Amino acid sequence: MMKTARIPLVLCALLASGSLAAEDKPNASKQDDPNALIATVNGAPYSLNVFRMFYQEQLQQSRNGNSPEFQQQVLDEFMTLVVASQEGDRRKLADDPDVAAALQAAQQLERMKLISQAAGAAMADEINPSEDELKTAYDKIKADFEARTKEQGERIEYKARHILVKDEDEAKKIIKQLNKGEDFAELAKKSSTGPTGKDGGELDWFDASQMVAPFAEAVAAMKPGTYSKTPVQTQFGWHVIELQETRKAEAPKPPTFEDAKPQLEALLKRQKISEAIAKMRNEAKVEFNEEIVKITPDKTPETAPKDK
Repeated sequence: MMKTARIPLVLCALLASGSLAAEDKPNASKQDDPNALIATVNGAPYSLNVFRMFYQEQLQQSRNGNSPEFQQQVLDEFMTLVVASQEGDRRKLADDPDVAAALQAAQQLERMKLISQAAGAAMADEINPSEDELKTAYDKIKADFEARTKEQGERIEYKARHILVKDEDEAKKIIKQLNKGEDFAELAKKSSTGPTGKDGGELDWFDASQMVAPFAEAVAAMKPGTYSKTPVQTQFGWHVIELQETRKAEAPKPPTFEDAKPQLEALLKRQKISEAIAKMRNEAKVEFNEEIVKITPDKTPETAPKDK
């Protein structure tokens, strides 16, 4: 019976990041060995590099990101793929003309992908953006950042307290107690089910985007020194809110040139590679099989038609 072991965490880190310092991982030389195996199944060896590629493909498609559960799932899927492919080999399906053609196409496509990635990496190594190019790119990004900030307008931050309870009737009772002059903080400590209850319902400074819509809308409609006269419902329960203060939020600042420099270098390299690839495409001599690829002629007239 085939046994499926859990992937060691150090191996998972290696798969996700590509490399680790040798002193930080056991058996580093074995994991770096291009001939290292991930497993032998029914006597057939399977290389660690093959599993690495499979793992990275699954990681890129995953919405949940890396996790021990995801790692185990990928290993299980890989082993399922192994035994299913072995069954295909047992049936000699690679000799089937359709399967053989598909295998050849898949191998060609995979080679094209790998070689193109290697070409991109090699081109990037040869590109060294000048200081002037970096500063020009920075000035453009900075201008765009400032324009977006101006377009968003002035942001207001709020300082508030709240009391969270499970039902509307309980929230209405608390509002009645506040109407009679009872202390908001003491009511929060006694009645609030939220994590801030023990602190009198005190919240840190926040802007509207940090809160769920009903809470943010209620606070924005209030004046400092007042509390909500009707309960505010969110997915967390029913709130009684006291707005203490408001202030203008400090405008966000773009990163400095030095802080942004690594990202700018990568951006310019990508742009130059794209330009170079576009130039290669334009200059490539392409002869389509017109029995398969329908060529649509350019219908744009060289001169405008004469009026009749």
